[in-house]
Amino acid sequence: RRRPATPAAWPLHARIANRALAWNVRRRIKVPLKDLGPLRVARRADLLDLDITDRRSGYPLETVLRAAGAGWRIVGLDTAYTPRLGRSKVTGTVRGTLQAVRDMRAVFAQCSTP
Repeated sequence: RRRPATPAAWPLHARIANRALAWNVRRRIKVPLKDLGPLRVARRADLLDLDITDRRSGYPLETVLRAAGAGWRIVGLDTAYTPRLGRSKVTGTVRGTLQAVRDMRAVFAQCSTP
């Protein structure tokens, strides 16, 4: 889970969207997820076996949904989230955040979850 070091580290619109998404994931698959950050750690072969198809902003969500469906143990660890150097294509703009929301809606629609 990303823990912003300063309010400027993570724009408000992105925090709100992430909180809503994490709530939806918790509600659907009963995984105590607080953040849907982009980092996942798994063995390569196991990750490939999940048959993840999204190559954009829906990738982190699809990974979590398919891993939960496969019975994987999902653990969230807190990490300091500091301001970026440069500008994020996703969280740096409202447009990027809205595109990520669209991508993730598509993933929710295609993934069958337990």
